[in-house]
Amino acid sequence: MSILVNENTNVLVQGITGKIGVIQTGLMLQQGTKIVAGVTPGKSGQKVHDVPVYDSVEAVLVEHHIDASVLFVPARFAEDSCFEAIDAGIKVVVLITEHVPVHNTMRIRAYAKSNNVTVIGPTTPGIISPGKTKIGIMPVNMFCPGFIGVISRSGTLTYEVAGALCEAGLGQSTAVGMGADPVVCTGLVEFLDLFEADYETKVVVIVGEVGGTQEETAAEFIHSKMSKPVIAYVAGRYAPAGKRMGHAGAIVQGGKGDAQSKLNAFKRAGAAVAENPMDIPQLVKEVFSAYPKNND
Repeated sequence: MSILVNENTNVLVQGITGKIGVIQTGLMLQQGTKIVAGVTPGKSGQKVHDVPVYDSVEAVLVEHHIDASVLFVPARFAEDSCFEAIDAGIKVVVLITEHVPVHNTMRIRAYAKSNNVTVIGPTTPGIISPGKTKIGIMPVNMFCPGFIGVISRSGTLTYEVAGALCEAGLGQSTAVGMGADPVVCTGLVEFLDLFEADYETKVVVIVGEVGGTQEETAAEFIHSKMSKPVIAYVAGRYAPAGKRMGHAGAIVQGGKGDAQSKLNAFKRAGAAVAENPMDIPQLVKEVFSAYPKNND
């Protein structure tokens, strides 16, 4: 099993005829993703890598069943495109787009929650269940099937951690990039809850970073709700206050959001804390062996 997506997930690509949409659709198809349709207004009747293109999500649903949509659209169209997917009843929406205004994201998040839809992003590399499907831009060669759930705020660190796990013989059930913006549509706690309920996932790895309070909130959830072992790493330990570290959400402000406070919160919650991302595979082995009930 995996969370949110699997080998049977029918995928729609919104913005399929754009440069990035064309490239990433081709890569996802090569890697086994079931892309059944694409949408670009005014481009109905075209095909991209033999995938039929429609003018609207509504038109797609006349001929196809869609489980998930991935968006490669300009930021100014992100909100309307997400709303279109949500209104169509699509339950998983992956918003790759960067530079979405915070207020737009907040409206998307509220509308998604009111319709019981999971929107991943914005500014996400997507979600992958190795050997089953990939929705987004993650490089599949860095992942392998297994029992570890990975949640990350950083795309590149997701790949590095997954690659290190694979080198150690430790695969992933699902890896998801939650998005690097200050406000995202689905947070750490929601993904932890999904992994807690997934019987295939035995251990969860969190790759956090400075900025915001997502990690502190997740630590509270780990302490009160998680039965599965959690390993946490927080990037940006030496980040100076007030300086954005690559991502819009990676900034320490007002004495809050620094790496040490997040690491301390994870430690208090009982999570195993990695000082370096390359320490994660060994910590996974240690915590997994200490939880025989998870070896079923």
